[in-house]
Amino acid sequence: MRALVFDVFGTVVDWRSGVARELAPFLSAIGRDDLDPFALADAWRRRYQPAMEECRTGRRPFTRLDVLHRENLEAMLADHGITGIASADLDELNLAWHRLDPWPDVLLGLHRLKRRFFLAPLSNGNIALLANMAKRARIPWDAILGAEPVRAYKPQPEAYLRTAELLAMRPDEVCLVAAHNGDLRAARAAGLRTAFIPRPTEHGPGQTVDLTAEDPWDWVATDFVDLAVQLS
Repeated sequence: MRALVFDVFGTVVDWRSGVARELAPFLSAIGRDDLDPFALADAWRRRYQPAMEECRTGRRPFTRLDVLHRENLEAMLADHGITGIASADLDELNLAWHRLDPWPDVLLGLHRLKRRFFLAPLSNGNIALLANMAKRARIPWDAILGAEPVRAYKPQPEAYLRTAELLAMRPDEVCLVAAHNGDLRAARAAGLRTAFIPRPTEHGPGQTVDLTAEDPWDWVATDFVDLAVQLS
């Protein structure tokens, strides 16, 4: 194994807290303190998979995630009776996805893993989003990979196979690290190795999915530091 590639939203960063943090002052500014920013973050995220599915099925050409997020934001706000917001304000709020914080174990674990392995995101996020996130949070990627360079959204096989091709590696020389069993199943089907990291609060305190490893993945670790120990 020569490279580790990482799911980002939920595995590397706490998207729910970060998005809610940016929604809170926005809601206050427009006089909608009656709305829960965490509930709106969840509502925004629920539109994530359906939007990408339009691209996966070919009903829509491949469209970078920033554009999908922006469309989903406007639709989500309209669902809650919020309309007429200036386009520039919506554009700024959409950058919440660029400013997400890593889980506490991530930076130390990645720096230790970087000693032996090539590290890159294999995320549905686009290049600018992932690069801005990494620059702000000092995430030590060796390259920015993912859906935009390969023009395919996970769990399409092309997302995994073309990433290995970009690295000039065989699929079995690459390991996907993810907190989502479904993502790992698709990666394994494409020939990648797999490592599961639980993030039991990704969806909040009532999370019921992806609490444990559901399949015999190549590695199961408590966090990124533990994964670095196992791979050392």
